[in-house]
Amino acid sequence: MIGNWKAHVRRLPDRLVGSTTWVEYDGISNHKKLLDSNANFEEFEVDNPEKHLHIKGQTLRLYNPDSHQWSIYILDLDKGALNLPPVVGQFTGNRGEFYDQEQYKGRSILVRYVWLNISSKSTRMEQSFSADGGKTWEANWICELSR
Repeated sequence: MIGNWKAHVRRLPDRLVGSTTWVEYDGISNHKKLLDSNANFEEFEVDNPEKHLHIKGQTLRLYNPDSHQWSIYILDLDKGALNLPPVVGQFTGNRGEFYDQEQYKGRSILVRYVWLNISSKSTRMEQSFSADGGKTWEANWICELSR
């Protein structure tokens, strides 16, 4: 996934309340390998000009060769901090699944990232939340990358 991508994002702003109102954004997602290592860094920026919305972010992905797992850290640029915990998981074929447990609006939830249909020309990433221990999942962020 190293290189420059066009990004199209669908975001569900009101999460875990049964909302079906999505907001769409377009922009870029640039992935760089770090110092000839298994780590990579993403710079991400998308806009919705009609609604005057802008999202920017950075992601650090670290690979552990012993466990064969990735830890994915989102950087909070406004606070100057890493969002913890990272989502942790692995790729099998052209699919990756990553999980963590977080607090969201006062309740404990599971977070899942799924990377799908990974190719040199396109890929898709979906973020979902579960408030029932993983029995059901609500997608709230769908990012389609292409070049």
